[in-house]
Amino acid sequence: MRYEPPSPVGRLLLTPEDRDAPARARRLHLLGLGERAEPSLDSYAGHLADLTGAPFGMVNFLGADTQFFAGLHAPPPPPPAPGEPPRPALGRVLPRDHGYCPHVAVRRRALALEDVADYPRFAGNPVVDEYGIRSYLGAPLIDSTGTVLGTVCVADRAPRTWGKAGLETIKSAAADLAGRLEHGLV
Repeated sequence: MRYEPPSPVGRLLLTPEDRDAPARARRLHLLGLGERAEPSLDSYAGHLADLTGAPFGMVNFLGADTQFFAGLHAPPPPPPAPGEPPRPALGRVLPRDHGYCPHVAVRRRALALEDVADYPRFAGNPVVDEYGIRSYLGAPLIDSTGTVLGTVCVADRAPRTWGKAGLETIKSAAADLAGRLEHGLV
């Protein structure tokens, strides 16, 4: 049998390995986070959406295999086009390979995707087809121990320019929320 190297596109679409997942799970457990929806985090997700004018806002805690939106602000799915199946509503749990938050957590840096179609690495992500996501802005929630607890993010079904102001807004929100979470203020 002849060896066939993996296609470059296939490599681009892989969700990065998260070596920090076990430490994150321990830290989230210690803080009592990541296992249930939190009304205060739903409010914070709504605040993120309002700050950026985005229809989706999320506070996301990442596990080894899944993502959990402990804070979620999401519009209902749009009506399907004639002959198209309806899109599902965004739920609280997604597989780890859906979306862009795992990339933010592993990179430990904010990420702005103004139009995911412009980035081959991100355009094939399942959230594009399943939920119609076309733009994303997210930042890591890093606590005082240096642990990335998860992310805060916003998304839209339309391409949008986040700009430097959007990056600064999401990074500031992440720093604010990380401090609040660590001190039990949420």
